[in-house]
Amino acid sequence: MVVEPKHASVNGRKSSQRPQKSHRDVADELRARITSGALQPGRRMPTQAKLADEFGVERGAVRQALRILQSEHLLTNVSKGAPATVAPDLGRALTGPGAAPQPTMGALAPRIAAAFAAPHVEIDALCLTSVSLTLAMGEPLRQIHAGQLKPAKVDVRVMLPSRDISLAFPTPVDGSADDDIRLRRRWLAQRNAQGQVLRHNLLALRATHGIDVRVTFRALPFTPPVKLYLLNGTEALFAYYTLARSEVEIGQQHLEMYDAPGIQSTLFAFEQGSTLRDTTFVEQSHVWFNALWETISSELLLTS
Repeated sequence: MVVEPKHASVNGRKSSQRPQKSHRDVADELRARITSGALQPGRRMPTQAKLADEFGVERGAVRQALRILQSEHLLTNVSKGAPATVAPDLGRALTGPGAAPQPTMGALAPRIAAAFAAPHVEIDALCLTSVSLTLAMGEPLRQIHAGQLKPAKVDVRVMLPSRDISLAFPTPVDGSADDDIRLRRRWLAQRNAQGQVLRHNLLALRATHGIDVRVTFRALPFTPPVKLYLLNGTEALFAYYTLARSEVEIGQQHLEMYDAPGIQSTLFAFEQGSTLRDTTFVEQSHVWFNALWETISSELLLTS
């Protein structure tokens, strides 16, 4: 009788023969072990031969998986020779510009906080309501009040849809004019409230910490299909607004609508100087933002 060999796993457990995996499957599994803490920062990985044996793949697939994790800054020293090493600075790898795309809610705050470490903070944002931006500002504001950050100057520019346009979304599923008015009023109240909170919290830094702060809003003549954050001229964070059907209660009335929950949008990060592609994206994003700001945008008042 022939006995199937058992395979040693990365964390020492035994596993039976499994179906053939792709290099992306291997990368996903190893990434999960790193982000969960099963593989600690600075720890040497098993050899490529052992990984190939565990996952039942060729060494070429293992090398491709390791290169993916190296590009995400989760591994270092990836080569054909010695085993790779889990990156010692996982904090930057998991939240920095080179991190894998994440939902806006989790990815934006660490990058905003990192931007506030600069003496002159410059943040440009184009979005639907500024909810995500207002929430993300909470972390750097906390660090400033705790004495961990002390920028000298903060410039924030925000572009939001104008109150005078017909919004593409949120929009009622049935197309009712009355429902459209209700949704529009709800969106406008949210836009104004979030903008006012954002402006108040930032301008308060003048009195509490002597920081030179300027916050400016401009109105767009269209509903943006994407959100964009530009940080200190060196980073661009980009996400699509993906429409989904949902239900909202307005004045005890349930309303079916198409909307895009921005805090759940997947945020893609680009860093100037990282690669030619990233550098070009950051530069062109600034050109695009400034062109809108200086041409077709108009004064925005955060009033109903």
